[in-house]
Parts: sequence; C-alpha cells; structure tokens
Amino acid sequence: MNDDQLLRYSRHILLPEIGVEGQEAIINSHVLIVGAGGLGSPAAMYLAAAGVGTIVLCDDDTVDLTNLQRQILHSEASVGRLKVESGRETLHRLNPLIRVDTIALRLEAVALEEQVALADIVLDCSDNFETRHAINRACVKYRKPLVSGAAIRFDGQVSVFDLRQEDSPCYHCLFPEGQEVDEVRCAVMGVFAPLTGIIGTTQAAEALKLIVGCGASLDGRLLLLDGLAMEWRSIALGRDPACSVCSDR
Repeated sequence: MNDDQLLRYSRHILLPEIGVEGQEAIINSHVLIVGAGGLGSPAAMYLAAAGVGTIVLCDDDTVDLTNLQRQILHSEASVGRLKVESGRETLHRLNPLIRVDTIALRLEAVALEEQVALADIVLDCSDNFETRHAINRACVKYRKPLVSGAAIRFDGQVSVFDLRQEDSPCYHCLFPEGQEVDEVRCAVMGVFAPLTGIIGTTQAAEALKLIVGCGASLDGRLLLLDGLAMEWRSIALGRDPACSVCSDR
C-alpha cells in the first residue's frame, strides 16, 4: 500500500482483526455484484469505500424515478441511464483508487459462469428466483462463496453459502428450484427504503469478512429481519445430501 492508501484505510488497519494484511487482501480482491438496485447500491458503495480492488457491477436495467426512494447509487440526473454506468460514476466518486467494471446485460449461462469463475466473492443482489438459482449453480460449480440477500415490504433476509466448504449448504438446499414460491417484486408489493440499506450493507460486511478471513460468517445460517418490529432471527441451515445442485460437491 502507498501512503494515500495507508491513510484512507487507516481505520480498518487499526482493527487487529484486519490490519495491514487484511486490508491488502481487500485491495487485491475481485467481487462480482449481480444487481445494481436496492441491495446492490449499499453493498457496492461500502465495498468500494472499503477498498475492494475490482468490483464487477452487473445489471441490464435503466434508472427509473421510482428507484430513487432506495437505490442510493443513483440520482435524479441518472434517470434513463444504465444503472451500471450511473453506479460506476458513484463508486469512482467514493473511491477513485478502485476498478469498476460494468456489464449492462442479464448474465446467463456461459457469460455468468465466466464472471463467477473470475471472482473471489459473489453477491446476489438480484430480485428474482431464476437469477438466484443460476448464480447459485455457477458458484457451486466453481466453489465460490455466495452472499445472498433479499428485501421486500418490511422483511429482509441474508445468508452466506461458502461453497469452498464441504459441509456448506447451497441456495438450492434452502429454496429448491421448481418449488412453489410466490415471486414478489418491489414494483407490486413495495419495499421500506432503509430495509434495502440494512440488508445490502450486511452483505457487504459478510463479503469483507470472507475476504479478510475474520469473524464468523453467516455460512450455515439464515438471518431474517422484521423491519416493522426491528427484530432479527437466526435460523440454522443444513446441507441437503440429496440436493440436485450440490450433492456431488
């Protein structure tokens, strides 16, 4: 690290759990964020501020006025622009020392696998089960840690699937693909603005802990937030030995 970096990241370096070695790991890390909306906004901003060296921001959508209530990567001047381009400008304003790559399409199949293979950590900040399951399959294939979040109405959830570990469950173990699950979207059901910030920043915290190797991650646990009561619940998760996605890992 140079003198500017030592000063910028000094409050991390002062933490014995991070220190110089941990901050260097953050600077040298490569994080893939799928979704530049409500969850991806705070997650990307804190990862950028913390010094993650390479952030790959993926989203095929454009900024809409209704996004601005919670998607803090974007401003009114960004309405109509690609979210990834608006997001890249915001992240570079926060921290010009990092690299931000953008992918303005919905990652699928080979393209998704290529990006997952390159990443150290994957953050699922998407808003639909099809994308979540596709990300999970790619993370299982390449044994990449997956930090998954969701937020709707006043309810949020976040978990880590550390697929480097033999006994870690995958997303499919928790929500099997094809299961009858109601697909709910913010456009229809609404979402409490700060909720996306709480869940997104928790995703960023979990990603940084995985990069540094400090603390205990949410691997094997599902954290649920009732935003109306401001109550957290933690549910233990086990790997499904019959899981069609990860059983042969």
